[in-house]
Amino acid sequence: MSITPDKLDEMVRPNIQALAPYRSARDDFETGLLLDANENSYGSPFPEASGLNRYPHPIPKELRTRIAKWRDVEPEQVFTGVGSDEAIDLLIRIYCEPGKGSILTTPPTYGMYNVSAKIHNITVHEIPLTASFQVQTEAILEKARTERPSILFLCSPNNPTGNDLDRTQILKLIELFPGLVVVDEAYIDFSKQESMAPMVRQYPNLVVLQTFSKSFGLAGIRLGLAFAAPNVINWMLKVKSPYNINTLTARMALKAFDHMEMIRFHIAELRKERERVANALGKLVAVETVFPSQANFLLFRIRDAEQVWKTLTEQGIIIRYRGNEPGCTNCLRATIGLPDENDRLIRALQSITS
Repeated sequence: MSITPDKLDEMVRPNIQALAPYRSARDDFETGLLLDANENSYGSPFPEASGLNRYPHPIPKELRTRIAKWRDVEPEQVFTGVGSDEAIDLLIRIYCEPGKGSILTTPPTYGMYNVSAKIHNITVHEIPLTASFQVQTEAILEKARTERPSILFLCSPNNPTGNDLDRTQILKLIELFPGLVVVDEAYIDFSKQESMAPMVRQYPNLVVLQTFSKSFGLAGIRLGLAFAAPNVINWMLKVKSPYNINTLTARMALKAFDHMEMIRFHIAELRKERERVANALGKLVAVETVFPSQANFLLFRIRDAEQVWKTLTEQGIIIRYRGNEPGCTNCLRATIGLPDENDRLIRALQSITS
């Protein structure tokens, strides 16, 4: 049985438990003669910005409800943030005492878990993934018993490797880890696996992160999501900035739901291109391994990876060098582009390595 909601509440930092959150004007009133928030009563300076002189509601209710329906959860199980990075930062601030607390990560993985922890003076314990980029469940649980980290961060599909983590092992960790288990699903829509978001109904210590930056193609609006039990979401709402989701972000996100057919089409096309590029990379003599991917990118091991990366950069082809991460010696990571962009990358690699 996973950790109980009451136990999780006890893990919240005492100063956060005692915090009286800031209450903004729009928490109290949304309509009427609004002379309470020191907004500019003359309005926006140009027609395209009409209405933007007013602060948004601190919690975008319509967007929250639409997201909840999409992921089969309740609105009170949804947090909207400035990218998933805000949710990562808030969870560490809420559950980890600076100078005392710790988190656990499984490198190679998304770097912001580590960065956010270091910003808050939180210790980072690491249990590297296996050679096939899967979690070492027993080692994680043993580290949890000895070090008592408050949060375990898992990324599935994993960045930078692209593979799904074993769902059975994730569930075992949710059941047995003595704290929050955060599953970062930034790339889940490119995977064959279903999102774990609905499972927050069952597991009070599960937090699922997602984003509009990948499958929705809206990285520029900086909208991230967290799905969790209502008590976890309430702590996040208590600590977040008053107006973290701006009016334009909420507007664009809601509009995206009117274009789900196009979003699904783009996902399907990127999946097809992912397989085509993987096959093409696998035929290059210099490429030693193309790792299986369920994301919108490919990790591959290639001879002289750093020099190949530098040469590509000089040609204006920008991919990521990942050779300095555990298990990723001589590895590069390439986002799946449009077909002609992918062709240009393959041709350049053929020329450089021939």
